[in-house]
Amino acid sequence: MAAPESPAVYSYLGPVGTFTWTALMQSPVSEGAELRDVNNVGEAIDDVLSGRSRGAMIAIENSVEGGVSATQDALATIPGLRIVGEELVPVDFVLVARPGTRLEDVRTVTAHPVAYAQCRLWLDAELPSHGHLPATSNVAAAASLLERDLADAAIAPPGITEHYELEVLAEHIGDNPNAVTRFVLVEREGAVPERTGADKTSVIVELPSEAPGSLLEMLEQFATRGVNMSLLESRPIGDALGRYRFVIDLDGHVRDERVADALLGLKRFSPGVTFLGSYPRADREPVVVDDRYRDEVFIDARDWLRELLSGEAGRA
Repeated sequence: MAAPESPAVYSYLGPVGTFTWTALMQSPVSEGAELRDVNNVGEAIDDVLSGRSRGAMIAIENSVEGGVSATQDALATIPGLRIVGEELVPVDFVLVARPGTRLEDVRTVTAHPVAYAQCRLWLDAELPSHGHLPATSNVAAAASLLERDLADAAIAPPGITEHYELEVLAEHIGDNPNAVTRFVLVEREGAVPERTGADKTSVIVELPSEAPGSLLEMLEQFATRGVNMSLLESRPIGDALGRYRFVIDLDGHVRDERVADALLGLKRFSPGVTFLGSYPRADREPVVVDDRYRDEVFIDARDWLRELLSGEAGRA
């Protein structure tokens, strides 16, 4: 009798209760899986590359703060990874403290730096003289209140009191009530999944030179093929001042003719192209395509050229 297979392992920024944990719990891969909490993006990615985990859920973009630089830089510089899915998580925050603490007692607040940045307006208004102690995650910040007394309060996700004996001093302290964080599920490089019609493709591109018009030439690869960009963000390459790479999300799948043709043009334009993956959109909204850029148009154009080259076009 064959031994039962071990459950797949997926890594996330822990502990239980973080927004990353919520994103992973939203994903179908979490069903029956073993979830492994880690301290940072680098550890999550190392889990994937070493085989300790099949995949990892990592934050890549926030609607308020923009791209998560640690994730974008890791995907740009560490080979062998593919994005296979994404999840969107609404972001809200509470301020928690040890039982018996009053808001007026708070002098130091511990929080993940991204969460702290998204609560600055409230903090400056309600706790104008507070100090900030960075934490590896929002849940770790809350947990630390019970482990040591370096901080008086912590910024944490709603529901944190279900996991820790803390009291909520204030709710909805985020500066933007509509804030959303986008997470991506990464696995080791493998076959690209089939398209669904509601897909996204992510790439990272380095300009081949700093010549005038280089950025425009890169953007034209998408514009002339009717490929919409839902994200365009620059990150410093780090080898010289003023050198940047571009993180780009495209509406569509690499198996869509227009997207494939754009990527071919992009690769001819710049050898520094990293394909991060094609995967289902979190909102499952079908990608709307102008009739001029349907698959059939690209296929017909190639057939026309083939007939011209073979001499068949002039035969009747």
